[in-house]
Amino acid sequence: MTFAPFAMIPMLAFKDEIAYTGPIDFTKEKKGALREWVDAIIFAVVAATIIRVFFIEAFTIPTPSMEKSMLVGDYLFVSKVSYGARSPMTPIAFPFAHHTMPLINTKSYVEWQKLPYFRLPGFGSVERFDATVFNYPEGDTVALNFQNQSYYQLLRDHGRKNVWNPNYKMPQVVDGRRGYIPMGEIQVRPIDKRENYIKRCIGLPGETLEIVDREVWIDGKMIDNPEKTQFLYDVYTNGALNTRMLKKQFDINPDDLFELKKGEQYAVFMSSDVAAEVKQFSNVNEVIPRNEKKREANIDGKVRPIFPNHPDYNWTADNFGPLWIPKAGKTVDLDEYNLPLYERAIGYYEGNDLELRNGKIYINGEESTRYTFEQDYYFMMGDNRHNSADSRFWGFVPNDHIVGKAVFIWYSRDPYEGTRWKRIFSLVD
Repeated sequence: MTFAPFAMIPMLAFKDEIAYTGPIDFTKEKKGALREWVDAIIFAVVAATIIRVFFIEAFTIPTPSMEKSMLVGDYLFVSKVSYGARSPMTPIAFPFAHHTMPLINTKSYVEWQKLPYFRLPGFGSVERFDATVFNYPEGDTVALNFQNQSYYQLLRDHGRKNVWNPNYKMPQVVDGRRGYIPMGEIQVRPIDKRENYIKRCIGLPGETLEIVDREVWIDGKMIDNPEKTQFLYDVYTNGALNTRMLKKQFDINPDDLFELKKGEQYAVFMSSDVAAEVKQFSNVNEVIPRNEKKREANIDGKVRPIFPNHPDYNWTADNFGPLWIPKAGKTVDLDEYNLPLYERAIGYYEGNDLELRNGKIYINGEESTRYTFEQDYYFMMGDNRHNSADSRFWGFVPNDHIVGKAVFIWYSRDPYEGTRWKRIFSLVD
């Protein structure tokens, strides 16, 4: 029986009724309409995903932190090739959803398959004043009912026990009325699924940054502010400000203006040029820029929401630093005082076991007085300086969090007046 198949092969070769017809031509098989639609959808999803991950991605400006350079309602294209596309770190995810599935509000990704950080070569590196999109560094952990607030500031303000209690009631103003919202679920997110932020790069790796009376100094030299930089001004008036004229003439939205004392005092976000013009209004008595001075350190033991979020540091958003920005391959001397500046970079972003015991610093179990950084870091700020949550509040942006460079506005819609036709198809400043 073992040799039977081999004996049959010659016999089959000489039988007239058996003939070779050639390979099957599958191209002649007609696809059904459903099959054609499925193939087209799969191709479109794959092509769009490749473009989105490696070349260019659409983003929306949801907050006024970059006004008036980028406005609420701007729709942008962000170039991934400018700095080099970052390969997906969480590859198994629902297409076109960032971290949350629409409608059902669940995770849009699974974490059982992860990839290490890798970046393709790009056309260049992050430069000063680039409008840069990155993953929010403190967005590794979020309270889902309070995603616009830093989880770590929630811990400082309310304590870990309350933050991790889903039924803990947080005071909140809803529709102009004070109410309470439960803390809800706490969620941990991987780097590439953290919230996307857009800010302007102000400090580069290896530089020393300081803010003195709202002006930024780099390595001891004052740098110019971006052209449309805004600050908060107190406007003292004799009668009400004309909000319609402010909107029409200077594009100051109702959200940019707060009446502190009826008909007498307003707080307004605007540029220095606009402030000078508002000062000429007939019913304006005085326009004074806000400038929060450094306070006495540790005066009450409270931890303010200003980096490094430590009571020994008296920095403010207007008077900050000096602060050295870590650079890959560069070494910093460590002591108990400057450790708060670099502990998150060393311990979390670079994955070391960092401890402070009896006044001594231990890195991965060894006593250390120096540390050499493994990656570059950046200092990001919004152009709307008094209305921006940026590096002044939560510190450095690691290089592995960088997403891309904002390059092009393809559509823009004013939430109060509709389409901004002049901004469509314009370049990002």
